[in-house]
Amino acid sequence: MPKVSRAQAEHHRQQITEASARLFRERGLKGVSFADLMGAAGLTHGGFYGYFKSKDELIAQTLAHMVAGAPTKLDLAELAQSYLSARHLQSVADGCPVAALGCETARQTAEARAAMTQGLRLQIERLSAGAKGKTAAEKRQAAMGGWAAMVGAMIMARYSDDPQLSAELLAQTRAWVVGRQRGSKHRARCATAPAPRRGASTS
Repeated sequence: MPKVSRAQAEHHRQQITEASARLFRERGLKGVSFADLMGAAGLTHGGFYGYFKSKDELIAQTLAHMVAGAPTKLDLAELAQSYLSARHLQSVADGCPVAALGCETARQTAEARAAMTQGLRLQIERLSAGAKGKTAAEKRQAAMGGWAAMVGAMIMARYSDDPQLSAELLAQTRAWVVGRQRGSKHRARCATAPAPRRGASTS
């Protein structure tokens, strides 16, 4: 690899990380080669080891990059409306890294799991701040239950080969989460507005 400045090297690392984030979500951690990663970043295949010691290191850093964020308060019901949508169902490469890569991460290195665990803690903190409940413990319970339901529903909706079942999973989980946060009227409204079938327009 031609000698580059420290700033250039850091820029290239960032390019690789951002390209990896999209490819890993789209194809899985094992479904992407060095050539794929470097090509998507606009760099030569042979230069990979000039930026990362191994693919495992890249995976851990990419996961950390994807789940990072400021501890901003999130509204659980509002998140459910956008997260459990047909648009997100179809947008694997640009969607939630937890739904796309969580199951695979369980079999990755300690560093990769630590990165995702840190992201999980942050998400629970953000959702707890906006969750319904009289006490901090009740809000944390609502945040954990709601987030687990949303991620689980998205995973199941994606692996199902039945578009109607996928749409029902998203609609019913969305109704459950929103109903627990805002009441039964909102639950009924969400349940009677199922997400469009896979492949349908979301505009």
